[in-house]
Amino acid sequence: MQIISNIPIKNSPITGSPPRAKLSLAGAPESRLLNRELSLIEFFRQVLSEAQDERNPLLERLRFVAIFSNIVDEFFMVRVSGLKEEVEQDWVQPSLDGMTAAEQLQEIRNRIEPMTIDQMRCLKEEILPELARMKIELATYESLSPKERQAAERYFTQQVLPVLTPLAVDPAHPFPYISGLSLNLGIMVRSADGGEARFVRLKVPPVLPGLVQVSDEHKYVFLSEVIAANLAALFPGMTVEQAHTFRVTRDADIDIREQEADDLLRALQQELRKRRFGAPVRLEVSNNMSDEMAGYLMESIGVQPDDVYVVDGPLNVQDLLQLCDLKRPDLKYPPLRTNMPEPIGKGKSIFDEIRRQDVLLHHPYTDYSSVTRFIRAAADDPNVLAIKICLYRTGQQSEIAEILRQAGEQGKQVTALIELKARFDEENNIEWAQRLERAGVHVVYGLIGLKTHCKLTLVVRREGHSLRRYVHIATGNYNPTSSSTYTDLGILTADDEIGNDATEFFNYLTGYSKQEEYRKLFVAPVNFRRKLTGLIERETAHAKAGRPARIVAKLNRVADEHIIEKLYMASQAGVSIDLIVRGICMLRPGVAGLSENIRVRSIIGRFLEHSRVMYFANDGEEEVYIGSADWMLRNLNNRVEIVCPVQDPRLKKYLKNEVLEAYLRDNVNARELRPDGSYERVHSLGNAEAFDSQMYFEGFNLNV
Repeated sequence: MQIISNIPIKNSPITGSPPRAKLSLAGAPESRLLNRELSLIEFFRQVLSEAQDERNPLLERLRFVAIFSNIVDEFFMVRVSGLKEEVEQDWVQPSLDGMTAAEQLQEIRNRIEPMTIDQMRCLKEEILPELARMKIELATYESLSPKERQAAERYFTQQVLPVLTPLAVDPAHPFPYISGLSLNLGIMVRSADGGEARFVRLKVPPVLPGLVQVSDEHKYVFLSEVIAANLAALFPGMTVEQAHTFRVTRDADIDIREQEADDLLRALQQELRKRRFGAPVRLEVSNNMSDEMAGYLMESIGVQPDDVYVVDGPLNVQDLLQLCDLKRPDLKYPPLRTNMPEPIGKGKSIFDEIRRQDVLLHHPYTDYSSVTRFIRAAADDPNVLAIKICLYRTGQQSEIAEILRQAGEQGKQVTALIELKARFDEENNIEWAQRLERAGVHVVYGLIGLKTHCKLTLVVRREGHSLRRYVHIATGNYNPTSSSTYTDLGILTADDEIGNDATEFFNYLTGYSKQEEYRKLFVAPVNFRRKLTGLIERETAHAKAGRPARIVAKLNRVADEHIIEKLYMASQAGVSIDLIVRGICMLRPGVAGLSENIRVRSIIGRFLEHSRVMYFANDGEEEVYIGSADWMLRNLNNRVEIVCPVQDPRLKKYLKNEVLEAYLRDNVNARELRPDGSYERVHSLGNAEAFDSQMYFEGFNLNV
């Protein structure tokens, strides 16, 4: 494989990094760790900063505003709901960093509230005015011309009014259930004769677009504003005194007692129905809502004052994504130039090429059709006897799942392990599981008590008088849609030992295998923790003996106390450690006597960093691994994960010298983690060129 590198790398970060400020920490053991939830909030802050960054195209900044809202919503639905349960159950055990659940909830509010204010300020004072200047206007209803109001009223009468259902509250009608994340109008109406004012809840229909176009130009108004301006049509003979938006976030975590569930699919379907009725964890209200109405909603919904967030802006920020779909290339990132690895190009036998040499895939720079082509070739090849695959997130429209369905209908032996418990993708996975079963695919749901998070495909092919196994191991889900915005890595290999491992691994998943050792693969929860600990300890021993010792790892999250302590020990022995961590990192870097040899950085930019790579110097006998697992308790103990060694020297060189080094050189998208848990943006120093690691790989040609 030839690596085309057009930017020379000097003073390689892999072999050394500049010193950084040190912090001395003494006292309680918990001071050795950062808080998990607050670390995640700092990731949110980085996402928000992308929306505030004027270097990003305007519609991409708007997209980051919506992404920020989405990830904060999920945080409340899962993490905040869990902390609130701990408080309600008088749970006294503090988190690993020493904070109680109540203390964490208070600090979460202290950080999220000002970030929301910054988000709305950025949206209202920067992005929307600039969009208007670029002829994309989000107007208020009051600012519309008579002609535009007529268009809005006509749309309301024809498309909106028939689907509205106002729900009044009175002695005969209790306060209605408010579904999670729905946008609602709280309305106070009074009869014309001056009777008692009544509260009415009106749900903004989620089946309609959240923005209404009111002119031939790109001029829009929120659907909620159109409805609020035309409420007289719903309440003839009544006076509308108030109408304000509000939104409720509910507990969306799912707890399935798998040991007691005879039918996991049915149990999950029941839990998904319950999700809609989860306990409320947050109430968002518009800033012009009266204190009286806000208090009434608090009491009726059942939240405390600390659960209420007053928002000076739209509560339905995700509706603005409608603008991001406009055909305005001048306001978006330029299209990415992708490539297809030469070995699996058109006109070649993909199996012949993989048998000849391992093939590395680097998405999104490598077109994801390289993966679908591999699976399509397996489905169409009469010599392929079996296909086995692990599917974690399928998506609504899944080309790969459809290929498997067709292969099943054709009589091919296909086994699909579908993880039903992939959070917020459960319904998609259930639907595909049922469709695949109807097509004759053997569908299994994994192991009791564990999520199957690995990304693995095994193809068994008859070649002459023997069978050969072809394997695809990846860091990302089999989801072509997300592959265009996620960075991920994958390997296609015909290595016999990895093929044997993959065969035994699927037996472990589908049967009663008690496999405890594998030839080359690391498998969680079987042996990955032990193997990873051994790799770190080996580097520690090298450093103590004065031999070259180095660890570089690119991960999504680092939150396992045992692994962090091993890294601290390695640092104290003199191992130089660089971690590239997208989200949660509970490790404190740069602390004197503890972690002065550890540096942590995060890359937040155009693409969501999702690939996982581990490098160990090993006294010159370098080892590189890719896989699905982060360094978290759940990944090491409670999930089924696969980590694979990269054996081809050329692929190892690419991952070490190009991929990891690029992320360590980045001075455009990179932030460095400080010992106090905050992040500081990395800037180019002196005459150093700006270096964007994410765009560095555009146009790379991996020729094998």
